[in-house]
This record gives sequence, C-alpha cells and structure tokens, in this order.
Amino acid sequence: MTRKPKEDRKRVLGGLDLGGTKIQAVVLDEHGAVLSQARRATPQQGGPPAIIEALAAALEDVTKPLELEPSVLTGVGVGAPGAVNAATGTLLQAGNLPGWSGPYPLAEALTKKISVPVYLGNDVQVAVAAEARLGAGRPYRSLLGVWWGTGVGGGIILDGLRWTGRGAAGEIGHTVVRRGGARCSCGRRGCLEAYAGRGAMERKARKALERGEKTRLFDWMAEQGKDRLTSGIWLKGLKHGDPLAVKLIERALRMLGAGVASAVNLLDVEAVVIGGGLGTRLGQPYVDRLRVAMKPHLFVPQRPPDLHLAGLGELSGAIGAALLAEPAAEVLAPRHGTLNS
Repeated sequence: MTRKPKEDRKRVLGGLDLGGTKIQAVVLDEHGAVLSQARRATPQQGGPPAIIEALAAALEDVTKPLELEPSVLTGVGVGAPGAVNAATGTLLQAGNLPGWSGPYPLAEALTKKISVPVYLGNDVQVAVAAEARLGAGRPYRSLLGVWWGTGVGGGIILDGLRWTGRGAAGEIGHTVVRRGGARCSCGRRGCLEAYAGRGAMERKARKALERGEKTRLFDWMAEQGKDRLTSGIWLKGLKHGDPLAVKLIERALRMLGAGVASAVNLLDVEAVVIGGGLGTRLGQPYVDRLRVAMKPHLFVPQRPPDLHLAGLGELSGAIGAALLAEPAAEVLAPRHGTLNS
C-alpha cells in the first residue's frame, strides 16, 4: 500500500526494476519504507534510447503521487537483466531486453536525462540483496535467490555479503541442465532458462499449437488483450488444467529442480528464495513442488536448504535497486557487513 510522505522527510531514493516486459518503480524513504510504487510496460521497439525514456517516465509516474519531481530524489538505482559493470554503470548485455545489443552506458544516459545520480546493478542480484536484508532471507548468512520470470536469474549471498563475481555471478539460468538440449535466447543449448524461462515456454507453446496440440492459453491471451503469455495466464492454465500449460510447467519444474539442487551442491547455502514474476505468481504451492523436484539431485538430501517465497513479492527488484543508491543517502545499514556493488 502506498504511504503518504511525511513533511519532514529529507531524503528519498528511487528504484527501477527493468524487465523484458515491465518496469517497476518505487520510492523509498530514508528508513527503507515504500512511499510510492508504479509500473509501466517496457518498450518493445526503439532499443536503449526508448528504454531510457521509459525509465525516466516511470520515475515521473512514481513521484507524481508524492507531489515530487524526480530531480529531488537523492539517488536512483536501476536493476537490469544481464551482465553489468556496476563501476561504470554499463549494461554489457541483456538478452531479454528488446533491441538491446552490445554494451550501453545506461547509468550515464539516465543521469543526463533526470539530473540525479544513477547506480546500476543486475536485477536479480539486487532483488536477492533486498530479500537478504529486508525479506525472506533475513535469518540466513548464506542463500541463493532464483528469480523465475521471463528468464531465470539468480543471486548469491555468502557469509552475509552479496557475491557478484566479475559482474555476472548467479546466472543460474545459463547453467547447462541438458547437454545439446533446447536452444536458449543466449544462443547456447541446454540452459536452464531454455526450459523454465517464461519466454522459452511461450515459444515452445506456440510450436505445440502449430502441431495441433490443444490449449486455451492463447485464447486467454487474446481475451485479456495481451501480446504474450503472462504469468497470470500460465496460472490460469494450471487452475483450469490446460494440458499444455501443465506439461510445460511440469517440465520447467523438473529442470529447475536439477539446476537449483546442483547450485546448492556447489555452494551449500542455508536457504533458497524463489522470486520473479512467475515464481511469485505461482506462489507457495510451486515452491513446495520445487522442494520435491530438488531432493533427488541433492548431494546431502538429509539436510536440504530451507526454501522460501520472496517476502517482498514483486517489489523486491525495485527495492533492491533503490538500495544501490545508498552511498548517496547513507540509509539502511547492512544487516551483515557491507554488500559489495
């Protein structure tokens, strides 16, 4: 629920969660409370310049109810899909963003547009950091976040600190779960995302429809005026027992079980947090089913990690993005040490 700002509020942070289909925006106060939230569609044409315009417009949307201009924000964080260079604010690659090819100075471009310092991070990495500090991951010093949405992203917390590697750590969606398997949007074969990503599942569903398999998924899509199979449509398919929806979600769960368990075998984390558009929409019943799918693949099945649904829901990415601007605002001291950028 959006809360009205207090008259004595001095510092506010903006957060933008940039996804392949939507941009989620929030404004946080100096205590980390969500003051306002807004959402708009990600442009499907126009490449980086169009996306920069949309990000700026999303900030207008989210600050307007507070009777603020984006320029009064202390700082703005952007969580973007793909590999990033946080030090330079460059989005190196983003396969799930339409028209995005090659490195682009996203933070610099948006800073010029809104006249506010902009900080960039990987969307799932920042969402997982937010869950570790404010959400389902708070009791743990080590966890793996798995964001199940248009793609499959991940984030890692080790000994209370966010592990980013050289900028692309946690990309669990691009671990290979079947050698020589399905083609992924990254151009490789057998990636987890090629089986569990919502975009890949839609492509599979369209091919199945062309072969004559029965499904109402695309009828519901048309009825709702959508141009893609959203998480809500997949959930509706499951609730109605649509045979193709059930088959593809079951396939996704099998691959997620193998992929997530393998990551747990490598890192031996205390907990796994499931988020993302599809993960949060399908909810706890499917987190429980993932727990079952993981068990046969765990090296120590007698001691599985705790599994949780993201506590901050669909706002975790935008909240985590806003926290990237903490150096400017000096708010919300980390629960465990200093999270690296």
